Amino acid sequence: MCGAAWERQQTLIVPDVEQFPGHIACSSLSRSEIVIPIFNSGTVTAVLDVDSEFLNYFDTVDQLYLEKIISLLKF
Repeated sequence: MCGAAWERQQTLIVPDVEQFPGHIACSSLSRSEIVIPIFNSGTVTAVLDVDSEFLNYFDTVDQLYLEKIISLLKF
């Protein structure tokens, strides 16, 4: 997921990580995930990766606020 968000340069919300081709789990408890790319001078330099043990845990509200938090950080 991290690589896909990096390559696509966009936030990815995956309701069920088992359905995401090529998913590599950081934890066996991970069931859903959101990955937000972090930009520096227009280039992705990192990603914020948040996992949940619950299916379909993240939504566009999470995306909105996580992207807002990242926009406040200085890189």
